[in-house]
Amino acid sequence: MVEQLFPNVNWESMTEAFYQTVYMTAISTVVTFILGLAIGILLFLASPNQIWANKVVYFLTGSLVNIFRSIPFIVLIILLIPFTKFLLGTIRGTNAALPALIIGAAPFYARMVLIALREIDKGVIEAARSMGAKTSTIIFKVLIPESMPALISGLTVTAVALVGYTAMAGVIGAGGLGNLAFIEGFQRSRDDVTLMATIIILIIVFIIQWIGDTITARVDKR
Repeated sequence: MVEQLFPNVNWESMTEAFYQTVYMTAISTVVTFILGLAIGILLFLASPNQIWANKVVYFLTGSLVNIFRSIPFIVLIILLIPFTKFLLGTIRGTNAALPALIIGAAPFYARMVLIALREIDKGVIEAARSMGAKTSTIIFKVLIPESMPALISGLTVTAVALVGYTAMAGVIGAGGLGNLAFIEGFQRSRDDVTLMATIIILIIVFIIQWIGDTITARVDKR
C-alpha cells in the first residue's frame, strides 16, 4: 500500500535523510541552548539596574543579537560560506550546515532567554543579593531555576525553527530531508518524494513539541 502511494520513494535514502535532519537539529539545538543561554544571561545582567549594569556591553551585545536575528537564514548561509569553508574545509554535508544553524538560532534564543529572565520576580533577585549571594550563585540558583519553564518553552520553539532551517540548508547541499525533497522531489518532479519528506518533517516537529511541552509541564512548579 505504501509503495503504491509513494512509488518513487527510495526508503534507504529517506531513512538516511531522516537521520541527517535529526543529527543537524539535535547538535545545533544543544549548542544553541548553551550559547543562547550565556548571551541572554549576559544581556540581562548588563541591562540597567542589574548586577553588571553596563550600557556599552548591553548595547553591543544587543546590537549583535538583533543583527543576526534579523538576517534571513538562507542569506545567512550564503554570507557564512567563507567562514564555514575556513572552519571545516567544505561547504557541503551535515557538519557544514552547523555553523549557520547555530549562528542563526543562538541570537533568536538569546532574546527569548532575556524575556524569560525579565519575567522573574525582582524581589527574589533582590533577596539573594541582600544575603550576599555571589553572581554565580544568583545565576545558577535563582535566574535559571526560576525561569526554567520559559527557557524550555523557548528552546522548544527554537528547536522547531531549526528543523525548518535544516530544510533550507538542505537546498544548498547540507543533506537531510530538505535536500532530498529538493533534489529527488522538486527537481525530478516526484511529488510523492516531496510529500513523504514533508510528512516526516512534520512528525519530527510534533515530537519535539510534545517533548518540550511535557518537560515544561514537569518543571513548572507554579
